[in-house]
Amino acid sequence: MSLVPVAIVQAEVEPTLHGGLDRTRELAMEAAAQGARLVVFPETWIPGYPAWLDVCRDAALWNHPPVKQAFRRMAENSVVVAGESGRALGEIARDIRVTLVVGVSERVERGPGRGTLFNSLLTYGPDGALLNHHRKLVPTYTERMVWGTGDADGLAPAETEVGRVGGLVCWEHWMPLARQALHQAGEDIHVAVWPTAIESHQVASRQYAFEGRCYVLAAGALMRASALPPELEPHPDRVASPDAWLLRGGSAIIGPDGTYILEPVYEQAVTLYAELDLARVREESMTLDVAGHYHRPDLFDFTVHWGRRA
Repeated sequence: MSLVPVAIVQAEVEPTLHGGLDRTRELAMEAAAQGARLVVFPETWIPGYPAWLDVCRDAALWNHPPVKQAFRRMAENSVVVAGESGRALGEIARDIRVTLVVGVSERVERGPGRGTLFNSLLTYGPDGALLNHHRKLVPTYTERMVWGTGDADGLAPAETEVGRVGGLVCWEHWMPLARQALHQAGEDIHVAVWPTAIESHQVASRQYAFEGRCYVLAAGALMRASALPPELEPHPDRVASPDAWLLRGGSAIIGPDGTYILEPVYEQAVTLYAELDLARVREESMTLDVAGHYHRPDLFDFTVHWGRRA
């Protein structure tokens, strides 16, 4: 299909697993009712990004009971991809017949790595099948206290009913080899998930669209300070009040030329809708080199030099 109706859901996170699943179904159904065939949720939408790592006192203290309690609750509410919660996400996609991309905190329940958490991005097809399972390659800074190092198994676009859909998590958009792997595989639509899409994240998302010649759905979440773990003390220099925004959203839709189709929206619960013309991906992929030959550009393709191939 050439024209693809898409939606990015930007909403305040629900900190419990069951509540998060219910909100995912509710909001995805609303998007599907508006015609969306691809519905995207932000980084660790379930059960919410652990912003307490960066804004609460004593988050890095060894064997600190309040932090252990916060981590325990985070682990208990994380998604087990092969378990009931993972199947529930597949059922949402199947029941409303959409391709669903959702960021989760993932817990390994059995086998090697049992108990480990990962920052994961899951893609489900409209039949409920898990099409892609990507774990963030390297957790960023304080994230390493809660999430394990991922792998490259899901570092490829999924073949879906709405085109070739790939995705990266936050800081991976500054990892050249991760970007290159997806560029060479050829994405029609790239899902860039962030805890909140601040200005530097907008720059990375627009650069990715221009470099990869694909659409980018940049998805950010909303979270207020009132959602922080009650056991932890917010740092007064970073949290002004319980109503202060910690995650401000910033979701946006970007064309394959790097320009905005829908500009970022901040501090507002909203679902962004757009109809993407995949033929534009083909148009923007055609680049004229000095010898007059058209080719799709590859970031690290050094075989073309002044119109001659080595």
